[in-house]
Amino acid sequence: MSVNFKQKPPVWFWIVAVIGLLWNVMGVNHYLQQAYNTERFRNMYSQEQLDIVASAPSWVTATFAIAVFTGFFGFVFILLRKKLGYALLLISLLGVIIQMSHILISGHASSIGMTIMILVFAVISVLIARLFKTKGWIK
Repeated sequence: MSVNFKQKPPVWFWIVAVIGLLWNVMGVNHYLQQAYNTERFRNMYSQEQLDIVASAPSWVTATFAIAVFTGFFGFVFILLRKKLGYALLLISLLGVIIQMSHILISGHASSIGMTIMILVFAVISVLIARLFKTKGWIK
């Protein structure tokens, strides 16, 4: 079964999708640095911040992984013009909400600005993917 893409997306579709992909590449990179406790990761944070990360429940780390990997693959599928990208971005948003809620509730948000920016970007990603789906640019 072939997909007929009669609705050609505008240039800004591709720009937004690439920006979303790059944002999530940074998230995947940060997750991998944290998961493998790289020297670069350790150098970015104080010992207190590293202790907080190390003491986080495993489900928080799991939601971090879910959020960044589904976000990354969500934009890969958006670029392939597949509506699966929208579903993956919804899952990513759920992961972000769970992870950031724990961070905010526990009082460990070292940068409230970044925490809010991550939440806002996840919401905007879902809204823009829904627009792409509505316009027929992803099927």
